[in-house]
Amino acid sequence: MSVMNARRRPLIPRPRRRAASRTALAGAAALGMLGLTACGSGGTEGTGGGAGDGVDVVASFYPMQFLAEEIGGEHVSVSSLVEPGVEPHDLELSPRQTAELGEADLVVYLRGFQPAVDKAIEQSGVENVAEATSYTEPVEHGSGHEEGHGEEGHGEEPAEEGHEGHDHGGEGAADPHVWLDPVKYAEVAEGVGDALAEADPDHADDYRKNADALAEKLRDLDADFREGLENRRTDTFITAHAAFGYLADRYGLHEESVAGLDPESEPSGARMRQLHRVAEEDDVDTVFFEAAAGERTAKTLADDLGLRTDVLDPVEGITDASPGDDYFEVMRANLQALRKALGAR
Repeated sequence: MSVMNARRRPLIPRPRRRAASRTALAGAAALGMLGLTACGSGGTEGTGGGAGDGVDVVASFYPMQFLAEEIGGEHVSVSSLVEPGVEPHDLELSPRQTAELGEADLVVYLRGFQPAVDKAIEQSGVENVAEATSYTEPVEHGSGHEEGHGEEGHGEEPAEEGHEGHDHGGEGAADPHVWLDPVKYAEVAEGVGDALAEADPDHADDYRKNADALAEKLRDLDADFREGLENRRTDTFITAHAAFGYLADRYGLHEESVAGLDPESEPSGARMRQLHRVAEEDDVDTVFFEAAAGERTAKTLADDLGLRTDVLDPVEGITDASPGDDYFEVMRANLQALRKALGAR
């Protein structure tokens, strides 16, 4: 079935290719079949032809699954490639999963976030895909408010080559966390609504109505962030992982991260000294960590500086450790954490 996006850019048809080798797509045993339950409490049953219960949608991870479920409603069966508690960046797929991916009616994913998914979509031969960034305009992160924290602003020691803590985009950078900007996420929601409408014309009005309602809720969330972050003491916040460039740019904030885009990377001594200066000069009193990743590195820095720690969640998945049960609850918990850390009144 050929799917085209009526209101925005067309969906991306993929030519069928030969199946991948077992070596290239050696699957993680914990994932098992493609139809794993999705992150959080809203997961539905698996894909691969389904049982005829509506449009069969595969989502690459939680933010894409949330859109498909909210917009598709009762007309879709949604499964996620990532189960609760599994790091989505590290996802690997088995040949069986890749083959079943090609049987889905629609795949909703974010290019560049999960390399295994990008590769599997090309190899599976799936015809109908909705790629999130194709519905948004590109953004150069790190311009303007972030420029002062490199070689000139905090001074004696320049940031290390390859450090991605405060330059989240632009040429060659790859911050994929578009869903942390409610305005951009609303654009993606409208695009997914169009994709579902094209995939299932009988329910097109419902999909577009649901997409519009979700986009409106996201715009309300944006308004809450704008109002909630007014009259703040500082613009700077420190995180363990450079995941919040989109959010920082949207609200005129400055993110400094201990690690770069890779949450597993270890900071150098030079980077830790640089963060000491940032905290002192920008009146930072909190180091944020992610609940799913633990607080070891953030706590080390916080202890050295006499700062407190708190959770700022990138909403990559919903687990028992998440500060909320869905995207909106977690994002509003993030807002309250930022208000406290930035001294907003």
